[in-house]
Amino acid sequence: MPFSSLASALDVELRPDRPALLHVDPLDDAPSWAAEYREALRAQVTEHGALIVRGLGLRDIDQVGAVFARLTGGLMTEREAFAPRQAHLPGLYASTTWPANQPMCMHHELSYPLQVPGLMLFACLTAPEQGGATAVADAEEVLRALPTGLTERFGREGWVLTRTYNDEIGASLVESFGTGDRAEIERYCRANAIDFTWQSDGTLRTEQRRSAVVRHPLTGRRCWFNQIAFLNEWTLAPEVREYLVDVYGQDALPFNTRYGDGSPIGEDVVRLINSAYEAHTRREPWQAGDLLLVDNIRTAHSREAFTGERQVLVGMAEPLRPADHTSTPEASER
Repeated sequence: MPFSSLASALDVELRPDRPALLHVDPLDDAPSWAAEYREALRAQVTEHGALIVRGLGLRDIDQVGAVFARLTGGLMTEREAFAPRQAHLPGLYASTTWPANQPMCMHHELSYPLQVPGLMLFACLTAPEQGGATAVADAEEVLRALPTGLTERFGREGWVLTRTYNDEIGASLVESFGTGDRAEIERYCRANAIDFTWQSDGTLRTEQRRSAVVRHPLTGRRCWFNQIAFLNEWTLAPEVREYLVDVYGQDALPFNTRYGDGSPIGEDVVRLINSAYEAHTRREPWQAGDLLLVDNIRTAHSREAFTGERQVLVGMAEPLRPADHTSTPEASER
């Protein structure tokens, strides 16, 4: 069947308060269907930023892995993870370990490595009793909604991510870098424009500067693309922030973000960014068997608090280096 016929066969339902939604009839062979409709599905993701496919009946890890493989040119291995997650198959992960009663605010997955995933894939095997949606927000709309002065500053300077690795909070060195070998970690940091310092107690502190606004590789339109608010201390619950500052100190938090010139980002700015995300959030409750495809440059995503069991699998694909993605000129050991 020609591509134009495939695209027209996809009856996508559009509503302003939720992602584009495609209903399909129950299938005996979801991976084959995914292969047949791959290009048409990808066109819908490019047009709408995100697409839920409902009716595939995804029910186990191997089936999800096969569907993901047919929709992509191969899944990425996660590097520089900020929190641990279980790997089921190569490139196929459980969703990030995060307390069910705490939401994960809007972010673009792995926006701080030099090479980022262009496509996110999610599959729901078990839907929660309440909540737990993977909501989305259009990064072009968020950029337009934020104050011009703020976006111009971040556009000029970018943003800085600082991390201090420890064995208690966030991903370990092995979980983040794929190795605990110092020499290998240092080679990775130098190759990826990450400044690093080994502390006297053996812990690693890193710093990297990246762009906050990038151009979409297909449309060329500017997108608010970063994790400035998500990884900032002021997004944490107050009691969690106070505990971390008390234990680790203000300058040694497990992760934090700053303006590109290194100055602190105030609580008011973080609230402003999160408010802009919320104003442009679209959400649809998960149903077991759902597939969600997200353009990671065009669209931020979140995870809402939930009750009951929730099993969502995640894949990352189409690695790319965004246009205008700045970095520190030379990463070096200090």
